[in-house]
Amino acid sequence: MSDITERAAGGSHEEDAARLANLGYTQELSRVLGFFGNFSVAFSYLSPMVGVYSLFILGVGAAGPRYLWLMPLVVLGMFMVALVFGELGSHYPVAGAIYQYGKYSVSAGYGWWVGWLYGMALLVTVASVDTGVVSYVAALSNQWFGTKMDPTNSTTILVVTIVLILIQTTMNAVGAKLMSRVTELGVYVETIGTFGVAIALAVVGFHHGFGFLFETHGAEHAATNPLGMNFNGNWLTGAALVAILAHVYIFYGFESAGDIAEETRDASRQVPRAMRSALIYGGIASFVLVAALILATPSSTKGYAAVFAGGGVPSILADLPQWLQDFFLVMVIIAFFSCGTAVQGAGARLAYSFARDGAVPAHKWVGHISPRFHTPVNAIMIGAIVPILFALMVNINPSSNVQILWFTYPKGINALFVLVSFGVSGIYLSFLLTVIGSMIARARGWVPEGAFRLGRWGWLVSWLALAYLLVMLVNIVVPTGLSSPRAAFNYDWITFVVMVLIALVGAIYFLIARPDRALKAHLHDELEPTAAERE
Repeated sequence: MSDITERAAGGSHEEDAARLANLGYTQELSRVLGFFGNFSVAFSYLSPMVGVYSLFILGVGAAGPRYLWLMPLVVLGMFMVALVFGELGSHYPVAGAIYQYGKYSVSAGYGWWVGWLYGMALLVTVASVDTGVVSYVAALSNQWFGTKMDPTNSTTILVVTIVLILIQTTMNAVGAKLMSRVTELGVYVETIGTFGVAIALAVVGFHHGFGFLFETHGAEHAATNPLGMNFNGNWLTGAALVAILAHVYIFYGFESAGDIAEETRDASRQVPRAMRSALIYGGIASFVLVAALILATPSSTKGYAAVFAGGGVPSILADLPQWLQDFFLVMVIIAFFSCGTAVQGAGARLAYSFARDGAVPAHKWVGHISPRFHTPVNAIMIGAIVPILFALMVNINPSSNVQILWFTYPKGINALFVLVSFGVSGIYLSFLLTVIGSMIARARGWVPEGAFRLGRWGWLVSWLALAYLLVMLVNIVVPTGLSSPRAAFNYDWITFVVMVLIALVGAIYFLIARPDRALKAHLHDELEPTAAERE
């Protein structure tokens, strides 16, 4: 490293530590990440491969090839959210991200609620990602080693999930640098697994022309919908509203750049940049991958339907040489692993941030920093234990519909799937509260002083972000019956009820423990703008 680079890094460290001190905290975590390390965590959490490979069937099955064009709407809406979060993250570059944003924007209690909903959603997401990779691990093991792993067997799911979580926990505990190395690998893998798949499918030969991307392929009619969904002939007001959820369930995770702000150099500048970059690059990669998969679906009606019967993406990739299929299968597994590592790391930083403020039980233990690795090791352990407990819920899988009060629990849906449905609704609710909090702060006279500011566009961007989040949150949770196509995502009342139950659990703890009282002692903001911020 040159003398100039060393001086620049030293100055950045000093400014980062000074800003943290202005907010009432001392530097305990190792500030070892640059822009790419921060970006890689956010991008790996967003993970186009994990999202597309998991949701392609539901998206294209609900609305046909034209569902691709719903993606830019979601990316644009979330980009507005990323701009709001970027301004907040630039002004408050503190571990815990949106929990801290809510705390400083509105009140201690408000921040606690944002953190509670967001934290539970993160823990659920770790479990969903690591259980989601089981089918790919089983397929690779069965093909390479001649095993007979059944990816639907609860024991298989638990064993693979526990092994993955333990490895991820070890890597997260060793240090942010190693975590970023894993997620940086994830960026390269995601690039290969999205653009590489698209190129490979194009070389083998697409089965359709580009005009096919604008067709519905009869998805709006029950008789020709490959999943048997009935939209009564309405594509825009029926199929599109459901299919857009396949994109909604992918494009978040960029906010995790803020969760690791205290481990990022020049965080006020790099965190907002990483958020925007992760979302834009994720959107481009996802668009290219989905377009290629659609164009590679068999051209005959019978062949198109066979994609849904044959497992979606793997059946499309069957046109590729076997060695290339195996290669991309390995890429998918690495992408899932990297995604789980990033989500667990973000969740651990949130737990640490909560504990440092005295907002959780046993906060001194939870907030303990390893003197060797400078990581919140006990918070990371929580990020392992709770998802493993959630994974046990795969054993709850009723063989027939179960009537619960006024709603029905659908047969064949294990309890973890139901909990996972909260993952997205909880994320969107916590995002919505964060944007509302920023608007309340702005109305009270808050003037952003970070390196990234929206300036005169602040109110417009905030209103657009609010409108997008509110519309999509309603679209996610609104109960419309088990016979409705939307039930493929929210299981009728289940997602809404789970969200209410998690909120009730939080309310009970909040009323008993009153964690907001401890948080009030951590509301300093003695901002002294640096030279860089004044420019």
